[in-house]
Amino acid sequence: MCGIAAVFGISGKPVDQAVIERMTESLVHRGPDDCGNFFEGAVGLGFRRLAILDLSPTGHQPMISDDGRFVIIFNGEIYNYVELRKELVEAGYQFRSTGDGEVLLNAYRHWGADCLPRLNGMWAFLVYDRVQRSLFGSRDRFGVKPLFVYRDSEQVLFASEIKSIRASGLYRGGVNWKVASRFLLEGHLDDSAKTFYEGIESVPAGSAFQLDAAGTSREWLYWDLNKLESPDTRDPAGEFAELFEDAVRLRMRSDVPVGVCLSGGLDSTSILCAATRQRSESNQSANGPLQAFCYFAQEFDESSYIADTLAMTSAELRDLQTTPLELWDSVRRMLWYQDEPVHTMTAAVGYHLMNLVASHGIRVVLNGQGADETIGGYFSYFSDYWRELLGRGRWGRAATEATAFARKHGGTPAGYLKEAALRLLALSLRQNPLYRASAESRHARRVQRHAWFTRDLTAQFPKTVRPVTANQLNGVLKDSVTKSPLPLYLRIEDRNSMAHSVEARLPFLDYRLVTHLFSLPAHWKVRGHLNKFVLREAMRGRIPESVRSRPDKMGFPTAGQKWFAQDLYEPIADILASRAVKERGIYHVQNVTRDLDRHRRGEIDVHHDLFHLAEFEVLAEFISSDAVTTGKTVGAMRSRRVLNRSTPSSIPA
Repeated sequence: MCGIAAVFGISGKPVDQAVIERMTESLVHRGPDDCGNFFEGAVGLGFRRLAILDLSPTGHQPMISDDGRFVIIFNGEIYNYVELRKELVEAGYQFRSTGDGEVLLNAYRHWGADCLPRLNGMWAFLVYDRVQRSLFGSRDRFGVKPLFVYRDSEQVLFASEIKSIRASGLYRGGVNWKVASRFLLEGHLDDSAKTFYEGIESVPAGSAFQLDAAGTSREWLYWDLNKLESPDTRDPAGEFAELFEDAVRLRMRSDVPVGVCLSGGLDSTSILCAATRQRSESNQSANGPLQAFCYFAQEFDESSYIADTLAMTSAELRDLQTTPLELWDSVRRMLWYQDEPVHTMTAAVGYHLMNLVASHGIRVVLNGQGADETIGGYFSYFSDYWRELLGRGRWGRAATEATAFARKHGGTPAGYLKEAALRLLALSLRQNPLYRASAESRHARRVQRHAWFTRDLTAQFPKTVRPVTANQLNGVLKDSVTKSPLPLYLRIEDRNSMAHSVEARLPFLDYRLVTHLFSLPAHWKVRGHLNKFVLREAMRGRIPESVRSRPDKMGFPTAGQKWFAQDLYEPIADILASRAVKERGIYHVQNVTRDLDRHRRGEIDVHHDLFHLAEFEVLAEFISSDAVTTGKTVGAMRSRRVLNRSTPSSIPA
């Protein structure tokens, strides 16, 4: 796990070494253990290393192939590097190191771009071909590891984080107001290649590209959820269990200590129990118990589930202790690492949790990201399944499913089915171009009338036709993986973990497991009152029964509605009273203040919108002061209560 940066001069334009040095300096948190640069004419490659595999100097990057032709910079982990290395040795390749970086370099030498389907891991890497003077790059199937690109008339810049491109001194953009307006008006984030910064884009997940000396780029997808083959699956739960165990086994490969994030839910409990079994089978238990890191919001008690899991695994619990104000105080610093807004205060919990992980000497942590979006973890997926059944004419089955759900969770089957039927009708109508155009027009008018924002912002809202939602549950899940919300959650996870030089590994996003899941029909995802049905069946006897059969879901929740009405009311009020907000020109400040007071009285709940406004103000200050670009001192906010109670004034470069 590392940070990479590159500048590729178009038509032979030489690279200024100072540019690469500035870019890599801004990524120290991603790689505090080592650094390196490579320069050759129009190409500059920079690297910051977080040593996880092969802690010796032989893992240094940029790494040059034995024949001198290829140079690689690589951020991520190739979990099946042991198996690939054996295959490459048999093909005649020799290795100096014991890590995965050299395996990836030789895999590219041997197979070229065809190496990508063979890789099981998370990655963003660049390979410079010194003979053809071309640059090859790729990002893993799900976009776990980031890679951003910015291009002007003379060069193309790549980096692991946006701040690195801004630190180059070559970036000449600012706020992307179309993205910012979608965020402030409707909360959209990370659902396209566009970023919060004009001209900087994210390289698509599951893609590869080739850039020649003239600056001509060829891009393609090497992996696509919509083009997966559906294998014959006779024992869905049994095959899931086997694949999951192997996914955890591969992700336990590390030359540094490994821990697990634990929430008390199905996903993290399954990971912790599997990791415990793997350690026992490989005789690692003698090194002491696994460390599990958790957070309890006072309003959401999962202690009984966690106690049952600890009794089964003998893991050592590390509990995050924090308060709403402590979380609030960290938002400013967290946003420096994130570069872009986050969805809720839950992201601040993740930021603190990764700090707790690092403080106990753990450099690799396993987490459950991806399970909800691939196995059907959100409660909205129940309605999607009922809608699918209604659309297929299976009304009796839909009624049975809704009835089972209502018995456990409340509500009425008739009410649930009516809602699903109305959504099905709306989706059918949206297939009609005239209806869709009319709906988009109505939506645009609602946006323009937003009570909080002036025309200066609402006019920036992009007039694009929203895609039609999939009719079937697996289609909805594919959208969840590729569009929203998973890309956002992966970005937050990566930046929060790397802020503390911790590598987060995600067993549920093993591509073999995901391929298996999308070969299964919907009733293996949700059934009756239970979500993640195949996971529950696969974990029989493998995790505590209390967790396996629990019908609710919490994760790492926060009581945001309550916090913004109490502890965080004054900090938000101070922001709204600030000179910067009044002069921004995009707010109807009086209306926002009115709704803040209504929120405090419990008349409405706008805590998400209030948090988004506060985030935007922090990022706007970063941009205007150029603090993110240079890593120079970030001055304290105007009020003691505005995101800086205990935040250091110096942000690390």
